[in-house]
Amino acid sequence: MSERSNLQLDELWAQISRGGVSRRDVLKRSLALGLSAPVIAGLLAACGGDDDDDDDDDDDDGGDAATNTPESSGGGEDDATATEPPSAPGANADQTATAEAQADEPTEEEMTDEPTATEESSEPMTRGGGGKITLLYWQAPTILNMHLGQGTKDFHAGQVILEPLAYFGPGEEPQLVLAAEWPSVEAGTLDPDGNFVIWKLKEGVVWHDGEPCTAEDVRLTWEYATNTDTTATTVASFAPVESVEVIDDLTVQVNFIEPNPAWFDVFVGGNGCIIPSHIMSDFVGTAARDAPFNLAPVGTGPWKLNTFNPGDTVLYDINEDYHMEGLPFFDEVEVKGGGDATSAARAVMVTGEADWAWNLQVEPEILDQMESDGGQGVQVATPGTSAERIYINFADPNVEVDGAFAEPTTTHPIWQHKQAREALNLAIQRDLIATQLYGAAGVATGDNMNVPARFKLNWPWEYNMDAAAEKLAEIDFPDAFDNTSILYQTSVNSVRQKNQEIVKADLETLGFTVELKSIDSGVFFSSDAGNPDTLAHFYADIQMYTNGPGSPYPIAWAARYRHDNIAEQANNWALTNSMRYVNEDYAPLHDRAKTAIDEDEQLEIWTEMLSLAYEDIVEVPIVWRGGAAAVHNRIGWVETVSPWQPTPIDQLKFWTLA
Repeated sequence: MSERSNLQLDELWAQISRGGVSRRDVLKRSLALGLSAPVIAGLLAACGGDDDDDDDDDDDDGGDAATNTPESSGGGEDDATATEPPSAPGANADQTATAEAQADEPTEEEMTDEPTATEESSEPMTRGGGGKITLLYWQAPTILNMHLGQGTKDFHAGQVILEPLAYFGPGEEPQLVLAAEWPSVEAGTLDPDGNFVIWKLKEGVVWHDGEPCTAEDVRLTWEYATNTDTTATTVASFAPVESVEVIDDLTVQVNFIEPNPAWFDVFVGGNGCIIPSHIMSDFVGTAARDAPFNLAPVGTGPWKLNTFNPGDTVLYDINEDYHMEGLPFFDEVEVKGGGDATSAARAVMVTGEADWAWNLQVEPEILDQMESDGGQGVQVATPGTSAERIYINFADPNVEVDGAFAEPTTTHPIWQHKQAREALNLAIQRDLIATQLYGAAGVATGDNMNVPARFKLNWPWEYNMDAAAEKLAEIDFPDAFDNTSILYQTSVNSVRQKNQEIVKADLETLGFTVELKSIDSGVFFSSDAGNPDTLAHFYADIQMYTNGPGSPYPIAWAARYRHDNIAEQANNWALTNSMRYVNEDYAPLHDRAKTAIDEDEQLEIWTEMLSLAYEDIVEVPIVWRGGAAAVHNRIGWVETVSPWQPTPIDQLKFWTLA
């Protein structure tokens, strides 16, 4: 599919998710886009009901849509089946799609309807002429090399410049970027057993400095990310790879250590952005953190770097040699960081100073008032995979080991007792927090992983202070403990601070003394190994932020519970098990999931694997996060409902003026 067709599919899926498109209209528009029968069947299945039940399109901008978005890359929806994609893009995707097509095959009457092309499908985009667009990120980026980044703001700021081979769109449809085609068994570019995949690159793509983008750049990216001395935060996505073989200038073969059901994870999505070998070959390993590229990257993206002030603003200029014809429209992009979510929303919807504002963790009634009174912009709902959660520190943040705290050689005096973790889990008013602080943008959840829906366990939760007190009584808390004070930290944000207050009140009822700490987001979500206030250092007893998977087969995300993936001083706190959780039964399950090609086997393993983490109460999920963003009326908003795309960065090249 062309970039324009992919964009139109995004828009169609968005309307289906809101229930505003009839089955007949879906069929016509799908045929006009040239979609395959399995994909059409999946879209029709998402509509539900009869063709005549809902003929009136609902063009609401999405402000009240029940879709969710993460703070870090991912997605989902309130009803896990409402916009479930037709099939997962694993080795058995064709069989899955075929089964769904048979289950909801279009009728003969539907198939003979005359297709109607969309109005914009024949109108080419024009490169440049759009002036400047300003995006507000109240968590300011601190690095532009996402392979060393920690937070979403770093990934997004870097992805204006750097690109992967592809992204996943709605329905898990691949959207090609640097790749010329999607690998398949039929084309001989995908091993049916998942042992290797061959990627073919687009011709004529050049880096911003004019050097050609080749297969060697892909190979170097893998070498860079997997070198242990690089301490890349994206390493889990590349870990299954045994070698990357350069076949010719535009072809690479990725060979896996074992059969890999997530073959599509490598070099795809935000974690898979390609870096230039001619610039970065000397910065693999221990030199990685000193590379000028980290603050001044050279990429292949639609815009190139002008200036970057870490913790503040990034300015980008149009890439006149961009490899997608007619793109982008805007001549300049400004990613402005700092401030808070409320002021960001006001700058778009009230004062009109900015064009788009990210991740508006603001009370729903405040956003509604801004939209109503301001008249400059509207709220939009964006999808995601993530849950706002409380992380439990299994190490002791008050004991120093070789100059560091919360090292995995220590044990937390309270949380080492499962009864204490169970009490914490029972003392969270998820429904109150979801309703009062998130509104339509969140739903109470007991699941750390809410998408993909086929692996979601719908883990039960309850708010029961009496039961929590009974759990603590089993360990003679607080009498048997020398210190019942705990430090509860998160980033600075009005919604999060109110969330903290609710939790604090309940925990103090149970006998805890709770100290609250709010850390500037630019620090909390940074990858600065020398700063003790980052989320990876986790020098507190509990902490809270949003996290979710970034792949339809989230094996890299699930590495967060492995005992051999603990963030600590020895690895510059670059690994993802910041909780210092140890259960050696988990890693063998995760290893099995890495190689399970059969979908029934996958489901069995993931159920056991996630259940283990849930039963041990490693994290306490609170709200399956919905996305609240704001867009200025002057922007031709491109709504996307893909949970796997870093809204709005991958779609920004398609944006125009309204």
